[in-house]
Amino acid sequence: MKDIFEVIRNKQAQQAKIAKEIELLQQAADKLREVAHLMGDDDDGSVLGEVDEAPDAMAAKASAQGGAKPGKTAPRWP
Repeated sequence: MKDIFEVIRNKQAQQAKIAKEIELLQQAADKLREVAHLMGDDDDGSVLGEVDEAPDAMAAKASAQGGAKPGKTAPRWP
């Protein structure tokens, strides 16, 4: 049987890693928004239309829920 404190430390380390990844992805999305008009001919915002959903609200929701729920995964970028 695993020591409960070891399990807690491992989970906290995983949570910190995921929080850092979320922060880096939000920064990348912000940079992509800055150059989105250079990436295509469309001016309708369709390039980044999927990531315009309030990144701060999504991060707050994820941290409030304590991470991903079992059985649900985040969409992956190709």
